[in-house]
Amino acid sequence: MNDDLGDDVLGLGEDLGEEALPDEEFALELLEEELRQATAILDPVPAALRQVAVEAFALHDLDSRIAELGFDSVVDALPVRGATGTPRMLTFHAGEVTVDVELTPHGLMGQVLPPQSARIEVLSGPQAGSPLTTDDMGRFTSEESPAGPFALRLRTGGGVVVTDWLTV
Repeated sequence: MNDDLGDDVLGLGEDLGEEALPDEEFALELLEEELRQATAILDPVPAALRQVAVEAFALHDLDSRIAELGFDSVVDALPVRGATGTPRMLTFHAGEVTVDVELTPHGLMGQVLPPQSARIEVLSGPQAGSPLTTDDMGRFTSEESPAGPFALRLRTGGGVVVTDWLTV
């Protein structure tokens, strides 16, 4: 088929093991740029979404440790027949620190292990929520359950720990 770019320029006539020639790479880069421009015009990123992304990046602590999700009852637990309104259980790990969290429609509660003093912020947008503090057993509670994407930022004597972001 004869078209403006031709099958060889797009790499359709090549074997998968061969590298693209410089002219072919240039043609693909032009095509990619044209597709980006078309997408920006036909399906632009909403301004509110762009603002939330910028603000979420501003919340990022560069020197914090990331607590990775180790358990999520929505994914890892076996469902119970007929059970409705069961709390969502989450466990995060960052080195020697473990954070267990229970989410319900009425709020959240959790525990930092090993038990230690910590100030906890629920991150769910440009501003962090009201700070929570742990008791002697490392437990904390909030009357507000996060909605949408959220993460927890813990400030302990050992530094700052931020959990993975999850969506409720």
